[in-house]
Amino acid sequence: MTVAGAAGLSQASAAVLLLGPTASGKSAVAMRLAERFPIEIVSVDSALVYRGMDIGTAKPTPAERAAVPHHLIDLLDPTDAYSAARFVADARRLIDEIGRRGRRPLLVGGTMLYAKALNDGLDALPAADPALRRQLDDEASRIGWPAMHARLARIDAATAARLEPGDAQRIQRALEIHALTGQPMSTLVGRSVASRPLPVIALEPSDRSLLHRRIGSRFDAMLAAGFLDEVARLRARGDLNAGLPSMRCVGYRQAWSHLDGEYDRATMIERAVAATRQLAKRQLTWLRSMPSRHVVDCTGADPFDAVAACIAAVSRTAQS
Repeated sequence: MTVAGAAGLSQASAAVLLLGPTASGKSAVAMRLAERFPIEIVSVDSALVYRGMDIGTAKPTPAERAAVPHHLIDLLDPTDAYSAARFVADARRLIDEIGRRGRRPLLVGGTMLYAKALNDGLDALPAADPALRRQLDDEASRIGWPAMHARLARIDAATAARLEPGDAQRIQRALEIHALTGQPMSTLVGRSVASRPLPVIALEPSDRSLLHRRIGSRFDAMLAAGFLDEVARLRARGDLNAGLPSMRCVGYRQAWSHLDGEYDRATMIERAVAATRQLAKRQLTWLRSMPSRHVVDCTGADPFDAVAACIAAVSRTAQS
């Protein structure tokens, strides 16, 4: 179906999730959709919520945000923390508000935990405990996150099996949940309140190597745009540290360590690109767990027409 066949977009306000791994072209497709249809974009990205983190998060430019309404961007200072629970509350509110304006909410991003929480409901997990997190961070600084991952494997093998040994944020959360509840996180997930799932369009690569090349090129472009200067400004504030969720974002973590003198620029680039590829791998694993998604190849021909056709089909289904 051509773009002209997607005219149903202007006649329906049903929300759609447009998901994909990093560098899959989600934002570009969303902006092109918004040129032709009454769309407002809701970010599904745990890094875009932070103010002052623009280059390393590939945040929409001021011109793009002026041209198309964007939501859930620049909500918080990097000292603060966002959560899946807050995302779900914010997203549901925005879906209703945008729908009442007669426009379509297009939820775009790659934070799959947020997308899953929105579609499947929230698990019965305890709130974060700042003191316990500081204790876990202190211990990890002494023995390293791979050792913390090994500890997690002893108490919650199922959760450890799906996490990389260097995935500090998620390892910390799993250990925190066990300490607070006495139960493995894997036994608590799934105890969720069901919600009406949104249709999912997934931009996925048929050629993983091409996606990897895009990741490398995008990081080079970020460096050319002043990414290291951005991280240096954040460090110079004096109230941020490498353990904060904001500074654990891929790219920022490696740039921070480079500016700390832990390794040189070439090593920083190598590690940041490798970490981004690992992130993309995890994102694709999440997507494969969504069997009802509409898959569009993001590494073949221009995916725009296929995405528009999917949304048109969703609109027809919603109206029938």
